[in-house]
Amino acid sequence: MTPELTALTLAALLQVVQYLLYAIPANLELGPGYTTSPRDREPSRQMSDGTARLGRALTNHFEGLILFTIACVAVTLGDKSSLFTAACAFTYFAARVVYIPAYYVGLRPWRSLIWAVGFLATLLMLLAALV
Repeated sequence: MTPELTALTLAALLQVVQYLLYAIPANLELGPGYTTSPRDREPSRQMSDGTARLGRALTNHFEGLILFTIACVAVTLGDKSSLFTAACAFTYFAARVVYIPAYYVGLRPWRSLIWAVGFLATLLMLLAALV
């Protein structure tokens, strides 16, 4: 397995952890009446700020993981794996790990800068796959 695919697998496992970090408190805060419903209406209770942030961080990771997956597959199938692309892949993963607590505590503007590091690492991988 290429280092990029290893980082991708770790990022997918991180997403599972993120899901649990969000789903457990969300279910506790909203109650089973809402979380098991078809959710056709807004919940009668609001989630705490931290839980809502964990949900947004999870959604953000779903969005970022799409491009990162394309970058990893392009690098791997294009036989473009290198020390540079491996470093980019693990930089993306590290940024995603750090992003979760940064978003949870509302760390501004650092949360956005952490996100940008991960995005830039993905972009550089995509470009490396082309050259």
